[in-house]
Amino acid sequence: MSDLPMFPLGSVLFPHMPLALRVFEERYIVMLSQILVDEPAEFGVVLIERGQEVGGGEQRFSFGTIAQILQIEAAEDYLALVAQGDRRVEVVEWRPDEPFPSAEVRELDELEWDDDLQPLRDRAEHEVRRALALASEFADMPWAASVEISDDPVQAAWQLAAISPLGPLDQVTLLRSTSMEQLLLLIVKLTVAATETLGDRWPGDGDIADDEND
Repeated sequence: MSDLPMFPLGSVLFPHMPLALRVFEERYIVMLSQILVDEPAEFGVVLIERGQEVGGGEQRFSFGTIAQILQIEAAEDYLALVAQGDRRVEVVEWRPDEPFPSAEVRELDELEWDDDLQPLRDRAEHEVRRALALASEFADMPWAASVEISDDPVQAAWQLAAISPLGPLDQVTLLRSTSMEQLLLLIVKLTVAATETLGDRWPGDGDIADDEND
């Protein structure tokens, strides 16, 4: 277990996925000034359960991902940060937000790949791409159905979890997977369920959909 600076957000970060942030709050600028002296410079990301991240006081989920900083640039009123999801963590205890959020965390085990899972991985990719293609008929999506994914099977599984058009609660469920088989099965199950309700989630012809992604 170790103490880790934390950045609660309104979205879920998965391993092997990029994260772009504009940091303008003083407490997170202080956090970055401290962690940038280390290599690698990293912090934890968890989903906000309710409340707002600005100013603190929000309630947070206990499962998250360590983000490693790849690039940071200073603008006039904020810091532009690019990071990459790395290991998963579970929060054991939150520390006081003084001067920024931090927590005692334990790292979760890496999910191990087995070649026998290839048919299930192919099914997961099929369902995710199918869902993205259908969802794109109703709203602008952050990921195209033709988006490339990694040749590495572990990275590809997490990428499929991240790009599937699911809500944040379903994404947290995926993040908590304890085996590669469970992760792939959940991707299939949740993505199929989301696909079946896509027509109900967006307005019909002639309506305007205000779909806001974190």
